[in-house]
Amino acid sequence: MQYAIVTGATQGMGKAIAEKLLSEGFAVAVCARSQSKLTALAYDWSTRFPNSTFLTECCDLSIKEEVDAFAAKVLAAFPVIDLLVNNAGMYLPGELCDEPDGMLEKMIGVNLYSAYYLSRKVVPGMKSRNSGHIFNMCSVASLRAYPHGGAYSIAKYALLGFSENLREELRTWAIKVTAVCPGATFTPSWEGADIPDGRIMETGDIVSMIWAAYNLSPAANVDTIILRPVKGDL
Repeated sequence: MQYAIVTGATQGMGKAIAEKLLSEGFAVAVCARSQSKLTALAYDWSTRFPNSTFLTECCDLSIKEEVDAFAAKVLAAFPVIDLLVNNAGMYLPGELCDEPDGMLEKMIGVNLYSAYYLSRKVVPGMKSRNSGHIFNMCSVASLRAYPHGGAYSIAKYALLGFSENLREELRTWAIKVTAVCPGATFTPSWEGADIPDGRIMETGDIVSMIWAAYNLSPAANVDTIILRPVKGDL
């Protein structure tokens, strides 16, 4: 059995990734900030994946103490961590000079510190085995500025920088690090938007690319995955 952690997994990309891993026989630990959503998720998975192993934990990954508690529970339950998907994040549009005070701190906390704190807890075990793969869910907002990107885009730029530095540090231990930079993908944040069918990507598109990258030979790593709608960014 292989073991994985997927953060922010009650909806959208995180949920789709976790369910792909469960379907492939992984034991999966997930977390989110909403206990009610986690309870509903656990009930759903118990029905759909009756022979699977999964852990759910309510925590705010922008708070270091809660990350430490989540990591301790997972590392006590799972003998190893083969795969870490740092997916937890939040998008709020804004203009840098006009957005509310505290927006940058909020975006950095949710989108960057969550990955930084949790990776630091998981990496020692990966180093001891000279194996492991970390996926950081960045964005096309990590690659270039765009209107109303605000503090969110700054945080995603930082997450890509974190990914590149982490990859460089972990080469010696054959630990892989992949930055995933999707464009517009249909998740709950797009529900209710007047978007024509087929204009934006499906979560399954991102899942397929992550799964393909994970299953390469030990000698190969995909540094960065960039996906955009075929008709371009919105």
